[in-house]
Amino acid sequence: MLLRMTLRPLPASPDDSAPSISDLLATGERSISFEFFPPKDEEGERRLWTALRELEPLRPTFVSVTYGAGGSTRDRTVAITEGIARETTLTPMAHLTCVGHSREELRSVIGSYAGAGVRNVLALRGDPPDGPGTPWTPTPGGLSYATELIELVGSLGDFCTGAAAFPQGHREAGSVEDDSRVMRAKQDAGAAFAITELFFRVEEYLALRERCDAAGVTIPILPGIMPITSLPQILRMTELSGREVPREVVDRVSRWDGDPAAVRAEGIEIATEMCDELIAGGSPGLHFYTLNRSRATREIHAGLASTLA
Repeated sequence: MLLRMTLRPLPASPDDSAPSISDLLATGERSISFEFFPPKDEEGERRLWTALRELEPLRPTFVSVTYGAGGSTRDRTVAITEGIARETTLTPMAHLTCVGHSREELRSVIGSYAGAGVRNVLALRGDPPDGPGTPWTPTPGGLSYATELIELVGSLGDFCTGAAAFPQGHREAGSVEDDSRVMRAKQDAGAAFAITELFFRVEEYLALRERCDAAGVTIPILPGIMPITSLPQILRMTELSGREVPREVVDRVSRWDGDPAAVRAEGIEIATEMCDELIAGGSPGLHFYTLNRSRATREIHAGLASTLA
């Protein structure tokens, strides 16, 4: 099914009947969630909807749809999120960033989400317009901090708002302790949960939890997992975000160089091991970055079936 919609600004009044992620997490059941990105063309949209349908039987707590830098995927993000809410049994969460938008434009986007019946939003500052690692330049009339965006979303209706968390600390933070204080500020601004960027060492997530506990952060923090199915792909992604894949992980995967099936199997095994350790360590759930494909996520979920039961 391809989405063909004409979007128009609507009042910010989310559907009260739609479940909030905070309520779903409060049940105490282990959360499983999947992240998708808006495709660039019709073939990509078909692949996205195939992945959604294949993952729907796993009954995830929610699924999220990312938001392109500077609003580059605004219409597709809103349309796809609305389609998920209308056409599936899944609970959607939309992403929103400060990049490239004035405050009034952000209000309009939030109104579009509300009009689509979406009440869950992940509020992010976003990467600087010139890319990660470059100086942050606010949009004229816009916002500079995720806390401001969280407050704005909360002021416009009964939204459930999430925030980003960083196991290694945000790259612009002076220290990991400073980063945990920012996490507390996001909570105080109204964030009801957080999702981490991808990482490959469980101890980094556990250390993040300890720092946040010390800072008085009590909201659930979901770890973000991305299985390695292609080493060059994951190395490019982490490089763009200013991170590195740990040497021990690269070594485990690269020994199968030249055998794509073996590389993929090793990546699935690494991710499954991480998930087992995270659950044993008290993680409230698992958030999978799917890259709009379902097979790797389904295989990991199958490997965790007894743990998640």
